[in-house]
Amino acid sequence: MNDWSKTSQSGQWERINTVHFTDEAIRDLQCFKSNAVNHKLAVWDPRTNGIRYLKELVHNLCTYLSSEEWALLNNIEGRDLGNPYCVTFNGCKVCMDYLQAIFEMQFISRNLSLDAAHVLEIGAGYGRTCHALLSNHQIASYSIVDLGKALQLSRCYLSSVLNPELFKKLRFIAAEDFESLHHSRFFLAINIDSFSEMPEQTVHTYLSFVRERCDNLYVKNPVGKYSDPNFHTHCEGDESVRLALTSGMLRDVIDIYDNGVVAEQKKRFIDAYRPGKNWHVVEESWARPWSFYWQALYRNKGI
Repeated sequence: MNDWSKTSQSGQWERINTVHFTDEAIRDLQCFKSNAVNHKLAVWDPRTNGIRYLKELVHNLCTYLSSEEWALLNNIEGRDLGNPYCVTFNGCKVCMDYLQAIFEMQFISRNLSLDAAHVLEIGAGYGRTCHALLSNHQIASYSIVDLGKALQLSRCYLSSVLNPELFKKLRFIAAEDFESLHHSRFFLAINIDSFSEMPEQTVHTYLSFVRERCDNLYVKNPVGKYSDPNFHTHCEGDESVRLALTSGMLRDVIDIYDNGVVAEQKKRFIDAYRPGKNWHVVEESWARPWSFYWQALYRNKGI
């Protein structure tokens, strides 16, 4: 027969009970699920476990990947350059950046044939979308327009992960030299997550170029801004938040975790990024996995 009088708590739980489970904390039922009490019982503290939650999200997304998506991902060599936060799934290293690239590429390619296409990307970050597309499609040329430091990074990164034959298809254009493209024509223009970070007039300038010189436009951006009190303070300070809230065309502060609000706001997204009245929406949808991101593919009906 067991002697239950000999049971005792571990040193770990002795500390938890002393430090976190105070009488005051236990009596405060209004907030206990978002403080240290519940963080020791049910959910990891997001303030100190952000990487853990990111990796859990990546892992869960991997469970839903189709065989086609795995094939697209495995075609992209050199994805581990830069030491990204990865999970290993079915023996394959996977990070959030390239999962998003696969989702974006599928959305585009099921509506357009990219073989022999001339592509323009406005704001390419370090180049993951370019890397994914060139690794999976016979694209004729890929032009990147960006700010100086970002352009320097994408050139360096893409020269490292692409073979020389693919890298020769690239053209890097500083934003201040954008006018040099005004005699070029592109089958597809792409903007992912940077229209929302530009001055509104700059976005209009780029959309005007797309309207005149491109056949199709893919956009993936937030439908609005957020200022969630649960986040308390931003790691980069209040000035960073202020600047973020004043950039882009869609500056309404919304509840980004209310799908009804996001669905309503996406109507403004569709209208805001339509290059012109002769452009129609080929497809639009929520852009997984972020709750407040939307994507749309527009086509010029006049061509």
